[in-house]
Amino acid sequence: MEDRLYWLGWQYLMPGAGKRLWSLVEHFGSPRAAWEAGIKDLSVISGLGGDRATGLAERRSRLDPQQEAGKLDSMGVSYVCHSDPAYPENLLGIYDPPPVIFYKGQLKATDKLSVAIVGTRKPSPYGLVVAEKLAKDLTALGITITSGMARGIDSAAHRGALAEGGRTIAVLGCGPDVVYPKENKQLMEAIIDNGAVVSEFPPGTQPEAWRFPVRNRIISGLSQATLVVEAAERSGALITADFALEQGRDVMAVPGNVVNPLSRGPHRLIKQGARLIEGAGDVLDELGMEKLFPIQDNTSAGKMKMSCEEETLYGLLSLDPVSLDELITRSNLLPQKAMAALMYLEIKGLTRQLPGKFYIRTGRDFVLNSFSRG
Repeated sequence: MEDRLYWLGWQYLMPGAGKRLWSLVEHFGSPRAAWEAGIKDLSVISGLGGDRATGLAERRSRLDPQQEAGKLDSMGVSYVCHSDPAYPENLLGIYDPPPVIFYKGQLKATDKLSVAIVGTRKPSPYGLVVAEKLAKDLTALGITITSGMARGIDSAAHRGALAEGGRTIAVLGCGPDVVYPKENKQLMEAIIDNGAVVSEFPPGTQPEAWRFPVRNRIISGLSQATLVVEAAERSGALITADFALEQGRDVMAVPGNVVNPLSRGPHRLIKQGARLIEGAGDVLDELGMEKLFPIQDNTSAGKMKMSCEEETLYGLLSLDPVSLDELITRSNLLPQKAMAALMYLEIKGLTRQLPGKFYIRTGRDFVLNSFSRG
C-alpha cells in the first residue's frame, strides 16, 4: 500500500516519462527511497542534472500522495499500479509501461483480447464506415476495441464498438477527466459506461501536442494488434503502428483508394508486410483465432427483405458517395419513389445519408477494398 502511494506521487511528478521514472526507482531501489532522496543524489540520475533535480525536489515537497489519492477518489478517478493484479496484462509486456495509469470506468481481464483501430482525424466516408463496421464486427466476437478518442477514425471505432454493446477503451493524451475534443463529451461518457478511458497523465492535465505520440505506445501496448484505417504517410496512426512493431504486436491495415493521400499510410504498411484487412475474419485469422470465432453471415441485407426499388438503389450504392440526382437517373425511378426507397433503406441500416444528399452503402456485403470510380 505504501509503495502504491509513492508510485502515485512519482506519476504525478513525471507523467509521460516512463523510461526515466523506471530508471530513477531502479537506481534507488524503491519508489519510497527515491522519494526520500536528496537533490545531490537525484542529480546523478541520467536526464536530471542539477537544475532539473532541484525543480523536481521542489515540486515533490509540495505534493502529498495520500492527499492526491483522496482527491482521485472524490473525482471518481481510479488508479492502478504496475504491480497490482488489475494492471492490464498486455501493457506489462511493453518496454516502458507507465508505472501508474489513471482511469474512469472499468478495466477487465477480458480486455487482454483487444485490437487497436486507429487512423486519420479527417477521414473519407469510406474510412468512417470501414472503421465503425470493423469495430462492430470485432466486438460482436468479444474483442475489446482500443483507440485514442480523437476525431475521425478513432471516434468511429469507439462508436462501432458501442453500437454493438461491446467494450471499448480510449487512451487519452490528457487527464482522464478532460474531454478532448470537446464534442466527444457524450462519446466519452458512453465509453466510461461500457469500458474505460485511461491515461498516464493525472487529472486536470490539458492536451498538448507532445503528449499524443507518448500515449500512442499505450494504445498499441494495450492491444494484441493494431489496425490502421486511412492515414497519411506521416501521422500519429503510423507512430502507433511503429510502437506495435517494437512491442512485438501484429500490425494490420485496410487498403483504400489509390489516389487518396490517406491511403498512402496503410498501403505503405501493407508493402512492408502488414496484413491486408478486408473484414473481421482477416483480423481473426491474423490473430490465429478464426476457428475459435467463426464469422457468421449476419449481413443486414441478407436478413431484411427489400422492395424492387430498394434492391435497385442498393445495387447502385457502394462506399463511394453517390448523389441523389445520380441515383434517380441511373435507377430510372421517379424522384418520390427513389426518395421513399432510400428512406426505408436508411431505416433498415443499409444506407447512410451524407451532407449534400449523397448516399453510401453500410451493409456488410460490400468489399472493403473497393476503389472509387475514375
